[in-house]
Amino acid sequence: MTTELTAADREQLAARGIDLREAERQLRLLREPPHPPRLLRPCTVGDGIRRLDAAEQAALREVWQTGGADAVKLVPASGAASRMFGTLLPLLDEEPFPTPAELSRRAASGEAAARDLDRLWRELPRFPFFDELAAVCAARGTPLHELRERRDGRRLLRLLLGEDGLGLASRPKGLIPFHHYRDPQNGSRTAAEEHLWEGADSLDDEGVARYHFTVAAEAQDRFAAEIAAAADRLLRARGLAAEVSFSVQDPSTDTLAITPEGDPFRDDDGSLLLRPGGHGALLANLAALPAHRVLLKNVDNVQPERAHELVTHWQEVLGGLLVRLEFAAGDHLEAMSRAEGLDDAEENAAAAEAARFLVEELGIAVAAGWVGLETGERERRLRDRLHRPLRVCGVVENRGEPGGGPFWVQRGGGDPSAQIVERAEIGDDPAQAAVFARATHFNPVQIAASLRDDHGQPFDLRRYVDERAIFVARKSHAGRPLLALERPGLWNGAMAGWNTVFVEVPAETFAPVKTLFDLLRPEHQP
Repeated sequence: MTTELTAADREQLAARGIDLREAERQLRLLREPPHPPRLLRPCTVGDGIRRLDAAEQAALREVWQTGGADAVKLVPASGAASRMFGTLLPLLDEEPFPTPAELSRRAASGEAAARDLDRLWRELPRFPFFDELAAVCAARGTPLHELRERRDGRRLLRLLLGEDGLGLASRPKGLIPFHHYRDPQNGSRTAAEEHLWEGADSLDDEGVARYHFTVAAEAQDRFAAEIAAAADRLLRARGLAAEVSFSVQDPSTDTLAITPEGDPFRDDDGSLLLRPGGHGALLANLAALPAHRVLLKNVDNVQPERAHELVTHWQEVLGGLLVRLEFAAGDHLEAMSRAEGLDDAEENAAAAEAARFLVEELGIAVAAGWVGLETGERERRLRDRLHRPLRVCGVVENRGEPGGGPFWVQRGGGDPSAQIVERAEIGDDPAQAAVFARATHFNPVQIAASLRDDHGQPFDLRRYVDERAIFVARKSHAGRPLLALERPGLWNGAMAGWNTVFVEVPAETFAPVKTLFDLLRPEHQP
């Protein structure tokens, strides 16, 4: 295989920080993807998912408030907002631009672009960016009310999406206004700013709250400026200092692509096409955080201030359970060390208690069988399983949102484990699709994670990645089809070897914004 990568290819890969053996591994995976994991059954309440009563929730919040509030909130925010406007953007390329009558006819026939533009006209005042748009229109000499009277769709879209206006289509999604507040002191808040306010109470550590955003390199300066202004507003309103840091995806995590015929995909100049490797590439960003614990949420899942109390409640519940389980695992490791070299009864008792914890608290059923192994092998397995990064994942009832959910999974001859699985991971097997369709819960990406052991030493997160859990996606570049490789997803294969606990949280904590009109859902409106 080495012969198909030229000297120029090797130079290009080296400049990106990609090892030649890694490039060859990616080409092999693209040509012969590994067998998908086998779904045994969905995780359900009582079988992989915990449902906590009010007393348990209150106790766990207290644990978090006394032992976990020095955590960092991690918000992956490198995605562009262009997908939010995917149906509207093609209209800007139409020549001549359709007349209002033509657009009405096309909307009546069900065409998505015309239908969405018609809805945009009707509901424009309800969007959180309405005041900004009106100001831009006035500055450009065309009052917004005149545009609406004339139904000048091209002018509206240019001022809303284009660089001579608000430029929403080229902004990162985190810098799109998500919510409008009636009081003038708040006005509108971007998704990124709302994350500062949402996390303020659960992260308050003696007047300081810590955040980390992963952003696109070209957007980092803009994020920094807008977040600095947002942090100042938070400080003046709450007396809480927001410490915010940023990182970008390492170019060495980019991946190759192949043509449908299996050749390395090349640009017109003959160079290899290297693409971002998906959110799994952010594992290195996660590992580099100087934090013991992290609260992880997607940038587009954030609600207005009226919902923050509920969200904070559940963030602290998940975090409290994380702290409790983390301390318990450390206690079992310490008890096994104390019993080592003593009489067999004490060693056996410590091992039995550790196995019981793994089975009952972490859902690792096979640990029950380790107690009867020879002492050396038993200790090795128990210690290996206890000494791992830990995550507590909130899951909501399945209401048909696109994405993954919690399942009991087996890969190859390995032990069954509870994992988050995306639909794209399981292939075209009808039987597996039927298992996936029975999922009772959905992954909203509300995760409390512990990155360090009981002695404060960071785990090597690379050890716990299932490198077989890659995605091969059909994409296109410059109008040509290709097969693209995405790394194991950050909360899928990249965390496959973590100790994982699923907890049911209310659906009201989950309000993602995937399209422009999701901003009109009741949970995002004033």
